[in-house]
Amino acid sequence: MDIPRAQGKKKSKWILGGAAAGIVLVMSIALSRFEPAAPTVERAGVWMDTVERGTMLRQVRGPGTLVPEQIRYISAVTAGRVERVLAQPGITVTPETPLVILSNPEVQLQAMEAQRQQAGAEASLANLRATLENQRLNQEASVATVRSQYREAMRQLEANMQLAQKGLIAQNDLKRYEDTAEELGKRLEIEQKRLSFIAQSMKAQMAAQNGEVERLRGLSVFQQEYIRSMQVAAGTQGVLRELPLQEGQWVNPGDRLAVVVQPGRLKAELRIPETQAKDVIVGQRAAVDTRNGIIPGRVTRIDPAVENGTVTVDVALEGPLPRGARPDLSVDGTIEIERLASVLHVGRPAYGQAESTVGLFKLEEDTRHARRINVQLGRSSVNTIEIRGGLKEGDVVILSDMSAYDTADRVRLK
Repeated sequence: MDIPRAQGKKKSKWILGGAAAGIVLVMSIALSRFEPAAPTVERAGVWMDTVERGTMLRQVRGPGTLVPEQIRYISAVTAGRVERVLAQPGITVTPETPLVILSNPEVQLQAMEAQRQQAGAEASLANLRATLENQRLNQEASVATVRSQYREAMRQLEANMQLAQKGLIAQNDLKRYEDTAEELGKRLEIEQKRLSFIAQSMKAQMAAQNGEVERLRGLSVFQQEYIRSMQVAAGTQGVLRELPLQEGQWVNPGDRLAVVVQPGRLKAELRIPETQAKDVIVGQRAAVDTRNGIIPGRVTRIDPAVENGTVTVDVALEGPLPRGARPDLSVDGTIEIERLASVLHVGRPAYGQAESTVGLFKLEEDTRHARRINVQLGRSSVNTIEIRGGLKEGDVVILSDMSAYDTADRVRLK
């Protein structure tokens, strides 16, 4: 009777153990299906925006400076020493306003030598003219003498021919008169050709000497310009911006002496990031913020080169300048690229470039949780970006930097 009672207890233990194991298994499966607890995010610490459909204004922005439209750089024409500085930066100048006086004895010696050579060439020209004119007159006298002899020989020949017809002169004597007349005719022709040649040669020699005189005269004028250039004037009307010279300083040809600008005619030079400059074209509207007012403008030039990751864009200012606007003033410029009609757009997220896919947290219906979804971005602007997929009108997304929650697919807003 005791044996059956022990077997029943053993069976009951097995049943209880199996039930406990089943419960543990069921609980493990259930727990594995539960999502991990969502991390908590302070609602006040995130920036959210609502997806809208409508017109989106595409813009690019960049810092820059105001620069004069007309800048005159005054450079040294010749080497020299600064004798006197007659002006200071900031004054208003006219084209005749003296700025600097330079000196260089070598330049003055070269000018004097050029004048001496010019005077010598002019004297040689006068001597050549007198010599050639004398030769021409002598040749004209020779032509006149031979012409007279030829005419006299022709008169004698005519008289002797009449005598020969009457038999009063021998034929040999007549032939001799004919030969003399023919010889003098040839001599007259030769002398006349010689006179013509002398006249042509005279023109060529005079032209060559005149050319030499003009060359030396030009050289002398050039050297005089060198001397005058050492009396440096502004050359234009405006404001003297730079004059970095000291008395006694030596300057070389090409060194910058001064800079004159017209402060009333300014333009903005904006530095646009190279990734955004591809959409900028000449003629687009722009707005330049001087921090004391916004000036409308228009793009007039785009630098073809990239420098330090930016492209320089010139904007002509079309409105009146606010008070305090002056060269080298730091400004911010915004250029209007295009207007996109009836597109989904939202504020630009902290991370996410144009034409890319990015993960954003979209607010759920309970407004207390946000879930990560992939959003396809399109064209971008300064503060907004186009939505091409993943969101619809009315969706609310978090635009703040959520990189601290990269491992979470869902967050709770507190």
